[in-house]
Amino acid sequence: MDKYSGIKTFDELIEKEHGKLGTESRNEYEEQAQMFIISEMLKQARKEANMTQEQLAEKSGTKKSYISKIENAKGNIQLSTLIRIFEKGLNRRIGLTFLS
Repeated sequence: MDKYSGIKTFDELIEKEHGKLGTESRNEYEEQAQMFIISEMLKQARKEANMTQEQLAEKSGTKKSYISKIENAKGNIQLSTLIRIFEKGLNRRIGLTFLS
């Protein structure tokens, strides 16, 4: 526990565990965290729409296996496909924010 002495915020903990912003290990962590958030948002939106993965895939013009991969935070997602899934498949809009 000495490793964590003096840590007072979540940001300090993340930096201790994954490095400073811009480092390779921190970038990997941030990417995985964002993927997890997207996967949970998609699962929740699909369930609120009372749709199965198969129904969502059919409506958005993709495959069930692709929906499953996204919902399980696996693989890479093309932004255009993600937008199509949310907009065509779930009738939801996506907004993006770029931080520096």
